[in-house]
Amino acid sequence: MTTQTAQGIGIVSALFARLQQLASSGFFSRDVSNPGVWQTISWWEVRRIPYNLLVGAAGFVTCAASVVTGLLCEHFLGDPIGIPNPPIFAFFAVAAYGIMANVCYTGGWAAELLVQRIWPEEGKAFGRISFFLGLTFSILLTLVPGVLVATVGGLLLLTNFAGK
Repeated sequence: MTTQTAQGIGIVSALFARLQQLASSGFFSRDVSNPGVWQTISWWEVRRIPYNLLVGAAGFVTCAASVVTGLLCEHFLGDPIGIPNPPIFAFFAVAAYGIMANVCYTGGWAAELLVQRIWPEEGKAFGRISFFLGLTFSILLTLVPGVLVATVGGLLLLTNFAGK
C-alpha cells in the first residue's frame, strides 16, 4: 500500500469517526421510546431552524464560490461562469431552493409518522437516522453547484493561462 493510499484511508476513517460522534450527539438523539404524533412533530420542528442555518451556511459557501469564480472568469475570460443572466434569477433560485428544502424537511416527520404506524419497532430509530442522513444529504446537495462551478471555472482559467 502506498503512503497516499494509507493517508486517504486515514482521512476517510477519521471522517467516519467524526460522523459517528456527531450522530450520537444530543442534537440527533431522542429520549422518548414511543413518541406520539405531536412529540414526533415537535422533535422535528425544534430542529428546523438549526437545519435551515446549516443548509443556509452551505448555500452561502456555494454562492460565494460561484460569485468569486464568475468574477474571476469574467475578468480573465470575458464570461461570468456560474452567474445567471440576469443575476436576479439567482435570488429566485435561492428562494425556491429554500422553500423546497423545507417541504422535503416536512416530509421527514411525515415519513417518520408513517413508519411508526406501519413498523412500530423500526419507527423508534427512524426519525433520528433519517434526520441525520437528510441533513447530511441536504448540506452536500447544497454544496454541489458551488463545487461544480468552481471546478469548471478553475479548469477554464487553467487552460486559458496554460495556453498563453
